Amino acid sequence: MNTATTMQAVVLRAFGEPMVLAEIDRPVAGPGQVLVRIAASGVNPLDTKIAAGKADHARAVLPAILGIDMAGVVEAVGAGVAGFRPGDEVYGMTGGIAGVQGSLAQYAAVDADLLAHKPRNMSMRAAAALPLVFITAWEGLVDRAQVGAGAKVLVHGGAGGVGHIAVQIARAFGAEVYATGEARQRSAIEGYGATAIDFRASSVDDYVDRYTDGEGFDIVYDTVGGATLDASFRAARLYGGHVVSCLGWGTHALAPLSFRAATYSGVFTLLPLIRGKGRAAHGAILREATRLVEAGKITVRVDPTEYALADANAAHRDLVDGKASGKLVVSIA
Repeated sequence: MNTATTMQAVVLRAFGEPMVLAEIDRPVAGPGQVLVRIAASGVNPLDTKIAAGKADHARAVLPAILGIDMAGVVEAVGAGVAGFRPGDEVYGMTGGIAGVQGSLAQYAAVDADLLAHKPRNMSMRAAAALPLVFITAWEGLVDRAQVGAGAKVLVHGGAGGVGHIAVQIARAFGAEVYATGEARQRSAIEGYGATAIDFRASSVDDYVDRYTDGEGFDIVYDTVGGATLDASFRAARLYGGHVVSCLGWGTHALAPLSFRAATYSGVFTLLPLIRGKGRAAHGAILREATRLVEAGKITVRVDPTEYALADANAAHRDLVDGKASGKLVVSIA
């Protein structure tokens, strides 16, 4: 066990300014917490928005250590923790918002409810790329829409972070899956098990007619927002279709949805971290992720670029500049 009292972390001291590598006090696992030696930190678009000061909904508190997703090894457990012990490999969506320390650091004391054991057949880098996107996809498809065998599911943004996981979850539940994307993303979408729809070449009416005989899809998962959510309302099945969105933050006309006698649910994955309630549900979802990964039903696309802790700002820039070909991950020495 490492007995050092300090650690390295990347600290955001002002919104819109580069993060700074610093030596700070190492946390200690309190009651209900697990001290994790972090091996990898996943980089999400939300991380870059928080750093830029453009994510008020994440309620960041400065100075902040960002990094929502992590994977690592249990160093110590606090009082009352069952199910984890030193040496366990774990992963989770554990911080980086609302004043909760994130994963751009060598250690973090995290709520044990947020953790699950890492899949045995997945690297630390891949595991760190999975929690936020998997939880978001699962909450929409399983918890809200109750996806099941034979359902016709449409995923908007099927090659994106949440989208490519949503496609695979729906397939794992026996659904018939379709996903929108650009023409260049066709092979990727088909590789995840969905029928690809070029949203630039096909109107909503076109693909609803072609794939559902005009009836609409049982479940539509919008991972894009804006006009895509409006399109989702028009693509839902008549008499009971269900639309889910993880980006339903705009002002939208509900008439197309109402006229189809369909329903809508929103997903706000950050809520348990912000409010401190319902966190055990996230750990339970990640245990399902572990089961599906180990069964060979879920993979996560990870960009091959290697970033060290000192390169965290570069990872953020590359994501904002559109240079990522998959989830970016920072390796923590």
